[in-house]
Amino acid sequence: VQLVESGGGSVQPGGSLSLSCAATGFTFDDYAIGWFRQAPGKELEGIACISKRGTDDSAYYRDSVKDRFTMTIEKNKNTMYLQMSSLKPEDTALYYCVADNICDIYYTGTWFAAVGQGAQVNVST
Repeated sequence: VQLVESGGGSVQPGGSLSLSCAATGFTFDDYAIGWFRQAPGKELEGIACISKRGTDDSAYYRDSVKDRFTMTIEKNKNTMYLQMSSLKPEDTALYYCVADNICDIYYTGTWFAAVGQGAQVNVST
């Protein structure tokens, strides 16, 4: 079970970035999938997730990113995406894609069935 991320980078406030995460060893029918992030000096927080066998329309979002971030999946490519727009300096963080048994953006633990290697997103002037 493996997740490999790509994307991220640096952008000015108000800009957009995207992340992708390719899964191997499992399908999106086997696990819930999502995105977490960890800002400097802060705890890991969930920002978006889709339950097992879910679709884009069933994604859950943390209030702080709702209407700015969009999580999508391509089941035939076993790949998930996070499109981020209207980025703010407080979105600066290391972003991780994850797979686990349930979709829970308020999960406070650090164990997941699979975790990507992380992608840095920096938002600054």
